[in-house]
Amino acid sequence: MGPRGGAAGGASAREVLARVWPGLALVLVGAVGFVVLLDAVRDQDDLWVLDDPLLAWMVAQRSPVATTVLTVVTTVSGPYVLPVLVALGCVLWAWRSGTWWEPGMFAGAMVLSTLVSTVLKAVVARPRPPDASMVVAGVERSFSFPSGHTIGAATLVLVGGYLVWHRHHDGRVLAVWVAVSVVVVGAVALSRLYLGYHFLTDVLAGMALAVAVLGVVVVVTRLHDAQAGGRPRVAARPAGTDGDVR
Repeated sequence: MGPRGGAAGGASAREVLARVWPGLALVLVGAVGFVVLLDAVRDQDDLWVLDDPLLAWMVAQRSPVATTVLTVVTTVSGPYVLPVLVALGCVLWAWRSGTWWEPGMFAGAMVLSTLVSTVLKAVVARPRPPDASMVVAGVERSFSFPSGHTIGAATLVLVGGYLVWHRHHDGRVLAVWVAVSVVVVGAVALSRLYLGYHFLTDVLAGMALAVAVLGVVVVVTRLHDAQAGGRPRVAARPAGTDGDVR
């Protein structure tokens, strides 16, 4: 067999780049977005000028019902509940699909987003909004930039939705993925702002990093597809059956 015989082993650098460029583009967009926001925070200009006014406006809009609902949202997307939900979801996903590939990628993306958020919080070391703005003063003691809740929720829906769509390539799955992503990320980001635990630039930075994490997942899955000789199979095929259903 010639040098082009292997799907991955014989691929040239140009062929590999052609396969993974969407993921690299997402990584670049996410990284640039984060750097722009970080620069605004450090220089105290651009979007940073909206941080305090928006926080004050959110505090002024509070009501008992909205506070209760958004407290539930922020609790579910927090570091105590969300990892448990992710772990249970991955086990169920693997059991239903018969493979650990997608659930493993999903879990790895969630771990990566947590590590990135934790490290960058420590490096940037931006203080939280004042206790007076928080619904529960002093409940948040870690640094503020980026928002860990937001990057976790955004990674959850962006990567989870992508992996489902990647397996089925169904337009309805794509539409649901987009709608759920907008609703979930928007609700979590709103909860962090409304409850006074983050600034606008914090939650936007979390979204940007989640896009970068999605890009990493896209790169890895596309390389995996090339090595496997094509797209993942939607269902087990009879022995001896040729063809690809992705």
